[in-house]
Amino acid sequence: MTVVCVPDEGAVELLGTVPEGVEVIVWDGSGPKPARLELTEFWVPKVEDEGDLPTMFSAMPAMKVMQLTSAGVENLVGHIAPGVTLCHARGVHGTSVAELVLLLILASQRQLLHFLAAQHEGRWDLIQGDDLRDKRVLIIGAGDLGEQTARRLRGFDAVPILVARTAREGASAFDELPQLLPTADVVVLTLPLTPRTAGLVDAEFLARLPDGAMLVNVARGQIVVTDALLAELNSGRLRAGLDVMDPEPLPEGHPLWSAPNVIITPHAAGHVKQAGPRAFALVNAQLRRYLGGEKLLNVVEGDY
Repeated sequence: MTVVCVPDEGAVELLGTVPEGVEVIVWDGSGPKPARLELTEFWVPKVEDEGDLPTMFSAMPAMKVMQLTSAGVENLVGHIAPGVTLCHARGVHGTSVAELVLLLILASQRQLLHFLAAQHEGRWDLIQGDDLRDKRVLIIGAGDLGEQTARRLRGFDAVPILVARTAREGASAFDELPQLLPTADVVVLTLPLTPRTAGLVDAEFLARLPDGAMLVNVARGQIVVTDALLAELNSGRLRAGLDVMDPEPLPEGHPLWSAPNVIITPHAAGHVKQAGPRAFALVNAQLRRYLGGEKLLNVVEGDY
């Protein structure tokens, strides 16, 4: 019998039919421990779980696979118990995240906030916006999220430019950013948070952008130096669309709330109705790969 641990009863339902010989138990890391927890080989934690990892690993000493339903692993790298394979959910949330990127860009380009305010006040107030045709959109992070975003931008006749850690076919390298940034109408962050990317978007980075450019962050808040971005927003020189920020959740009264030319969403990019079913379709497939001795997908290695 192979024991699989999921965080709640909803996850059991989403996991669906499992192969014969699999027992699914429920534990979210708190409360009473279920029977046979110590025999767990395949663990699915809560989304963005911030629980006590050492305690959880010690409760499941037989664990072989830790399968996430989210893409970010910055809090986990270097903290996984020996012998455990960590897998993230690359490919699950790309569609919804890319859609939010387009929403933020289009809302800013077409002055949606102005029109919503005018509607609320009952005013007919026409101002000029801009479209995406021929706009150069720098997408920093050339993984699934970046690729999904680029594909959708092409449908609007924009010019997406992918940037990866190292140059490869179809993607420029991080080292080329000083030359690329002054040419960008929009910069989209879709890269993981690592020691190298933390604070990447600082005052020097932002100063290289042309007047009127837009920064969109759907990656991690700590990639952007908040005070540097605030200075550019308050000057009126740059625009932003932020689904993630630092700090997060953004506290009441934080200056980002009242900054001009910014659209804020509360880490909502992946929060769509099909997120759960898509994530657990991957979990089910991974479980079957594990049971069949096949190579697992999305294995996290190094600093990913």
